[in-house]
Amino acid sequence: MTIYDELVARGLIAQTTDENEIKDLINNGKATFYIGFDPTADSLHVGHFMALCLMKRLQMAGNRPVVLIGGGTGYVGDPSGRTDMRSMMTPEVIQHNCDCFKKQMEKFIEFGDDKAIMVNNADWLLKLNYIELLREVGACFSVNNMLRAECYKQRMEKGLSFLEFNYMIMQSYDFYYLYQHYGCNMQFGGDDQWSNMLGGTELIRKKLGKDAYAMTITLLLNSEGKKMGKTANGAVWLDPNKTSPFDFYQYWRNVGDADVLKCIRMLTFLPLEEIDQMSSWEGSQLNKAKEILAYELTKLVHGEDEARKAQDTARSLFSAGGAADMPTAELTDADLTDGQIDILSVLQKSGLCTSKSDARRAVEQGGVEAAGKKMTAFSETFSADVLRGEGIVVRRGKKNFRRVVLK
Repeated sequence: MTIYDELVARGLIAQTTDENEIKDLINNGKATFYIGFDPTADSLHVGHFMALCLMKRLQMAGNRPVVLIGGGTGYVGDPSGRTDMRSMMTPEVIQHNCDCFKKQMEKFIEFGDDKAIMVNNADWLLKLNYIELLREVGACFSVNNMLRAECYKQRMEKGLSFLEFNYMIMQSYDFYYLYQHYGCNMQFGGDDQWSNMLGGTELIRKKLGKDAYAMTITLLLNSEGKKMGKTANGAVWLDPNKTSPFDFYQYWRNVGDADVLKCIRMLTFLPLEEIDQMSSWEGSQLNKAKEILAYELTKLVHGEDEARKAQDTARSLFSAGGAADMPTAELTDADLTDGQIDILSVLQKSGLCTSKSDARRAVEQGGVEAAGKKMTAFSETFSADVLRGEGIVVRRGKKNFRRVVLK
């Protein structure tokens, strides 16, 4: 099976241009491809997972990844999938986020001479002369066509700023620049990026001729990835200081029955033959599949030791009711009132709930247990003496636990 056929079999490719040429480039290790990442936080999250795994697969097949960090487009903000304008970041914040991204990406791909490279579009976008850009690039774009693009149509009623309207031109210019300076002949992106990507391909061909080798592939990247990236309690980060290895493991252990095999197929590096054998699994076998998914992805991000520790902790927790490596939330005396803290505050400060109102709903629904007792009243409190030492175990739902201790 060729690498292109494998991408198709894993359900990664949604749409392409010039499919035969794309197959030739990828299958023969001749693709220099880029994927863009906007540095809107200081950590990647699981919504980026599909792109990271794709880069790894293609690099293993001899192709060269170009990681494009949107330090320049970060000043503008992508309107795709948004209902309001993104807040602007300072250059210092953007650079810090870029540095954090590279450190995390090094777990997936190998950087170096003739290997993967990381570039920041601030290096060329911030130097552009406005009039020169209008003449050289603006003349290649039809406003009528741009307004028909889905990424703009969805914002027209809410209001689309001229700042954001330029995003397609900026992203298209990125591909044009990368093609000229790095020999980048292919771009990948999510289905919500299709119009922007086509803009880049057309810009290259209009400026450099129809024979210019520029290809686009759209993946089930953002539509699936963005759903993966969010939970009821916020984002699931790759940074262990934001999402512990145990919580990361539990996130994947708790995926729905209908999604587990799809995630294994798209995100793990298990052989397709092995995954195909799982397609007939049902009932308790799906729990085994979820364990496999959680272990493989935690190993990929946090290493084998952390993956094994998270798996052992989860098995111990759900079979015997306790575990030494359970995620811990630490309270201080300042969190207590008259030496006591109520269950709503415990839920919020432990991170099991995002707010007091979220905590109230959890208690009302009967899904909260603390210190071995089901919580039925908002007035339930815990003293400093109870919280010191090993503290108490707090559970929200069936599989979200914290050990809460007083420092």
